[in-house]
Amino acid sequence: MGIVDQILAGDVRATARVLRDIDDQVPTIHPILKQLYPHTGKAFIIGFTGSPGVGKSTLVDQLTIHYRKQGLTVGILAVDPTSPFTGGAILGDRIRMQRHFLDDGVFIRSLATRGHFGGLTKSTNDMINVLDAMGKDIILVETVGVGQDEVEIANSAHTTVLVTIPGMGDEVQAIKAGIMEIGNIFVVNKADREGSRKTIRELMNLIELGLRHQGQNGWEPPIIQTEAIKSRGIEELGEAIQKHRDFLLANDKSNLRDVLVKRARTQLLEVLKEEALRTLMKRIETRGIALDTLVDQIVEKSTDPYSVVQDLLNNELP
Repeated sequence: MGIVDQILAGDVRATARVLRDIDDQVPTIHPILKQLYPHTGKAFIIGFTGSPGVGKSTLVDQLTIHYRKQGLTVGILAVDPTSPFTGGAILGDRIRMQRHFLDDGVFIRSLATRGHFGGLTKSTNDMINVLDAMGKDIILVETVGVGQDEVEIANSAHTTVLVTIPGMGDEVQAIKAGIMEIGNIFVVNKADREGSRKTIRELMNLIELGLRHQGQNGWEPPIIQTEAIKSRGIEELGEAIQKHRDFLLANDKSNLRDVLVKRARTQLLEVLKEEALRTLMKRIETRGIALDTLVDQIVEKSTDPYSVVQDLLNNELP
């Protein structure tokens, strides 16, 4: 049995091996991804975003329990930040979710950003496709938690859950464009804290303002209060996610198609950028020119980055 057939059969080791190769950007992974792609599109993808410390990992952990009680299989991709100094990452989400390690119905993969911005990694969408082809019913994607510009998840997930907590100044953060505009569901976690009512009120005002400004195709984002560490509000969150899923499937799945088009466009541009960069770097290598040489020329002002890139695109480097 080939590795593609092993993944389609739900083989954990084969899947883990392919995910590792994706993360390491092994060139031989592309034929495997091509073969797996026709088998994707069955899983429902839920993204969790929000500032560090709001309890995203605990919510993902509790929601996994919720779905396992329903007999659904779950794939989890948890993104952790990479140190700009050592290149390493503390994959702490595995510690928080260790209760699921012996559950055959749950597959957990932590991955590091490796300098990629936007909350995800370069390999996240490919990994989502592998877990989808593997047969997982639900895929939970937890972003790194970098702040307001963490909006890539909206182009990867069917439902985006924005998590906040009272007392973090989110009412000021929320006014700014960006992360607050992508939430399909808003969660106020640690709702037993002082100031939760104020946070909910601010979110309600901002959601109303956003609906008037942008429109949500008839969907009004709900606000769910949770205390994830105590398993409170998880059922309500699960119900809200199901309602959004039903909303996407309504009207001949027209709303779902909008999401799928956006996701496909994102994936296409990601692959295009990756392949274009690889092609251009090969052109540099075949000319026998070191990248550092081009950098030195730019520093010395004997050329400029715009001319170098244009020459690369036109295949005119000396």
